[in-house]
Parts: sequence; C-alpha cells; structure tokens
Amino acid sequence: MRDSENIKDVLAIKLDFMGFIFFEKSSRHLDENWEPEVFQDFPTEIKKVGVFVNAEIEKVVEKVRRYQLDMVQLHGNESVDYCQKLQSLRIPVMKAFSVDKDFDFKQTEKFQNVCIQFLFDTKAEGGYGGHGKIFDWTLLENYTLNVPFLLAGGIDLDNLENLQLIKNKAFMGIDVNSKFEIKPAEKDIAKIKRLREELDRLNAN
Repeated sequence: MRDSENIKDVLAIKLDFMGFIFFEKSSRHLDENWEPEVFQDFPTEIKKVGVFVNAEIEKVVEKVRRYQLDMVQLHGNESVDYCQKLQSLRIPVMKAFSVDKDFDFKQTEKFQNVCIQFLFDTKAEGGYGGHGKIFDWTLLENYTLNVPFLLAGGIDLDNLENLQLIKNKAFMGIDVNSKFEIKPAEKDIAKIKRLREELDRLNAN
C-alpha cells in the first residue's frame, strides 16, 4: 500500500493486516519521504506490517519506530540471530519461506522461538515473492509446528474455495497482493470487497 486514499478504502473493508514494502527493488517500494496522512488515525485493530528483504537491522528498527509498525515480515535470508535481535527489541517477526516441491519444512523449526508467525509463499526464480504464482498446497501437510502461518502466492477469487482443503491447524489466513491490484501498490477495491465477502461466506460454512 502507498496511496492514502487507497489505504483508506481498504481500511474500510476491515481486513486484519496491511503491508508496506520497504524493499528498494520492489515496484511497491516506499521511498524515504513517504508520510501517509492516514497513519494519524490508523485503526488499532488492523496491524501495520513492514515488509523487508535482507535489510540492516538499524533500518528495520527505524521504519518500525517511524511508522509505528506492529510487525515485520522478513522475505530474505534473515538468520535466527537476526530475528532474535528484533524480538529482543519487542518487534514481532513474521518470517517468510519460499516453497516449492523440494522445500523442507524442518528448516522452520529453528525459527519457532523467534517468530510469532510464518508465511509460506511460492518460490520465485531470482526474486522474493510478488509473482502471483501458486504452489502445491498439499505440501502444507508437512508442516507440523504450532507457530501459525499465512499462505501467499497466486491466491485469487477463482481458487478461494480450495482453501477449505487446507486442514493444517496452524493455518490462520491468507496474504494477497498482485491478484488484487490495479497496478503495483494500488489495490482493486471492488475485488478486495469481493474477497472479504467470499472469505466470510467460506468461514460461515
């Protein structure tokens, strides 16, 4: 998210998280002068999540404090020690993992005490997410920890029904992006509203 009016429109739909990308190579990157007016009365029930990729810890801490972020989502090769340092500063961490058919879910074990959530995204060639492709969700059966996780990668209105096939008790929700955008960092409000309606319908069943 980047535009104040677009942010306001999405906030009105009452989602749980809103992401802000602080990665220079992303088309959704927020520059150093970004100061959205909407943050002055941002609803506390919606968590502001800062997305980082192999950033210096000092930069992460500066952005967390500057924008009063509730959590950081780490999409790079950040170590357990890196996550622990953020945890020691009382910054909640969601660690993202890139999943393909060869992914070993055991590698999440060493992060279980330094992260409050995980995110499983589709592995991208030479990149860090944002490609809109789906992975084989049956692989999630190999995840056995209690740390809750979000699912990302290629989720759209056409495959939401398939989310009901995921029976892993740690599955807590989805992270959507490119499939619900008009252009990078600008959400399609009509599609987000439909997403909210469909998720409510599925949860009611």
